[in-house]
Amino acid sequence: MVVIDHHETDDRNAILSNAASDGFETASDTDLDSDVDANDGSAIKQEEQDNHQQQSDQQQEQGDPQRIISSDDASINNEELIQGKYENTVKECTKALELNPMYVKALVRRGEANEKLEHFEEAIADMKKILEIDPSNDQAGKSIRRLEPLAAVKREKMKEEMIAKLKDMGNSLLGRFGMSVDNFKAVQDPNTGSYSVSFQ
Repeated sequence: MVVIDHHETDDRNAILSNAASDGFETASDTDLDSDVDANDGSAIKQEEQDNHQQQSDQQQEQGDPQRIISSDDASINNEELIQGKYENTVKECTKALELNPMYVKALVRRGEANEKLEHFEEAIADMKKILEIDPSNDQAGKSIRRLEPLAAVKREKMKEEMIAKLKDMGNSLLGRFGMSVDNFKAVQDPNTGSYSVSFQ
């Protein structure tokens, strides 16, 4: 006759229940969780989309070259130009041109933005580059003819401002000796464009 001790059976059941809770599932637990897993398919897709968006954002922050040349960016640069964000337009178009120096739309937009910022020399340089790429581009030729007089006026204005500042500085130095810059006369030579200075 076999005698079964009840304490031994209870100990075995306790050991088995602990083993099942240590990472192993029973069949009934698996059946209950299967309903939840079936609904998690959309959650997994959403997580994948979120990861893709996060990677896209990281590439954008790092200046992914393909992103800059995309048609979406071309329209963004155009929007910035239309909205009057000329500095941003110049910066973004310059980035695009570093990757593709033959990108005519970026040259046109950067030229237009430089014109609005009154950086006429830079705008002319962009238009000349467009003519190098596409000599039949009439718009670039017209822009150059329109911008060159504006650039000349701006250069002359800057020159006058510089001369006025130099006069002020000269007067402050010569004033210590009882003299003035007005005691000197500067005459421009029409042939060479240089100045000759004489004391009066």
